[in-house]
Amino acid sequence: MQGFDSTRDIASQGIVAVVLVAMFALLALDRVHRVLIPIGAVAVIWLISYFSPFKLISFETAKNAVDLNVILLLFAMMALVGVLKTTNVFPWAVDRLLERSRGNPSRAARLILWFTGVLSAILDNVTTVIFAYPMASEMARRLKINGSAFFLPMVMAANIGGTATLIGDPPNVLIGADPRTGLSFMDFIYNLAVPCTFMMIVLVWYSRRYYPTDIGAPADADHEGAATPSGARLENVPLLRATCCITVLIFLGFMTHTFTHMPVAVPAVIGIAAILFAQDYYYLKEHKPTHEERQHGVLTILEKDIEWPTLAFFLFLFILVGAAVATGLIASLADALAWIIQGLSSRFGLSPTATLLVAALLILWISGFLSAVIDNIPYTAVTIPLVASLLGQLNAGPDGQVLWWALSLGACLGGNGTLIGASANVTVTGLAEKDGKRISFNEFTAFGSRVAIITLAMSSLYLALWLYVGSALVNVAGAAVLLAVFAAQRFLNRSASKE
Repeated sequence: MQGFDSTRDIASQGIVAVVLVAMFALLALDRVHRVLIPIGAVAVIWLISYFSPFKLISFETAKNAVDLNVILLLFAMMALVGVLKTTNVFPWAVDRLLERSRGNPSRAARLILWFTGVLSAILDNVTTVIFAYPMASEMARRLKINGSAFFLPMVMAANIGGTATLIGDPPNVLIGADPRTGLSFMDFIYNLAVPCTFMMIVLVWYSRRYYPTDIGAPADADHEGAATPSGARLENVPLLRATCCITVLIFLGFMTHTFTHMPVAVPAVIGIAAILFAQDYYYLKEHKPTHEERQHGVLTILEKDIEWPTLAFFLFLFILVGAAVATGLIASLADALAWIIQGLSSRFGLSPTATLLVAALLILWISGFLSAVIDNIPYTAVTIPLVASLLGQLNAGPDGQVLWWALSLGACLGGNGTLIGASANVTVTGLAEKDGKRISFNEFTAFGSRVAIITLAMSSLYLALWLYVGSALVNVAGAAVLLAVFAAQRFLNRSASKE
């Protein structure tokens, strides 16, 4: 059977919605492995598509729905981490971090969270958590604490930090790349870095309260035994040097996306190809080639360090979201948002500024909710033209820029709400499961939903101040407050170390 156009009637959209809700319910029940659930959901979608009048998504459309940019980026970064593992760099780095934290679990958590948040602002958040996870895992093992106390706040930090820049999170890339927004790389930093930094401070505080016995006040004590270096030494230093140099070039490719227009997977795949060739070269220098191919170094990386179940989860999830896009379900939800905003404005006779604020808050919270239950990339792609059209109707002028920040904050921060809300979430839980630490859908959502609500509430306050006080004053004053907070914290830390 050849490809077909998806039916976009109410019944087709309702079927896709029911399948998606059923998938989320099964994930929440946590009775079967999470990879089986989207596979089964896609099977149901295709059974209906090919054997009933409701044409939800064809195989041909499904192929286009799979975001190879994400799949190949994940593959490349997992392989990169696999190569770095062979150099023993992660245990070595953990030794340095534990020395700096003096074996204090609370201080170690702060280091991991801030390292992850800052790195995620200059890289994409998936790459960041793939790099940070091995260090967090090793630190949790050495300190003998619950790994979730490091892993879950770490992935939240990655999603918050990624919100601060154009290149940190895929929704921002889509918003910044669209000519209708008129936003530059520096616009994102100027308007989002300050609120995201405040959110990072609150995340550290809330994580300590949520996991008190692991990283909270009861755990805020030095443990010299845990801080004692394990004696981990760097191995195969020439390979480590080559890998670091190539990795810098990969990151440069990420950061120059605005100019090169290369999807992030392109420099990642080019770089990992060079790194695997380098790894193969140094492997063969130390090992005599054998007829048994499975002894070969590159195959060890591909078989043991690539998290294939996670990649499969993403692949089938993309197909399901593709069905929601193809049937018009996501477009219908976006149109409903525009109708609500216009209705509220007319009914209550709101001023232009108040209408903008209502529009911004609705976009923020609806985007946050939808991003927690469906992938935020297609949602953002569909909502960008909606926001552009809404801005034309509102005739908002320069202040209309607030709607783009509402979309960015909602789409990026809402992803913290559930395990499947962001690519980084699925990646970390997959890596943890491979290490024997299973994080259930409910465990993730119990922590992540609270963080999402807190950060969305903070975003609501920021958007209101942005409109009524002015972006310049809010961000300059916010930056001054942050500098004062960090200076005070540094002073307190120095005083405590002298005592």
